[in-house]
Amino acid sequence: MGKRKADLLWLPLSALGAALMVLGALRGEVAVVLNKAIKICLECIGIG
Repeated sequence: MGKRKADLLWLPLSALGAALMVLGALRGEVAVVLNKAIKICLECIGIG
């Protein structure tokens, strides 16, 4: 891929990524991910 195409491609991909993050936050996925992260961390240190 040429430098010119890469320069034009980052903006739409960044906008798509931001839109998907907002959509996930609106659906309540933040709490799900946080709960899973807490469980994994507790398992790693041997508490959970």
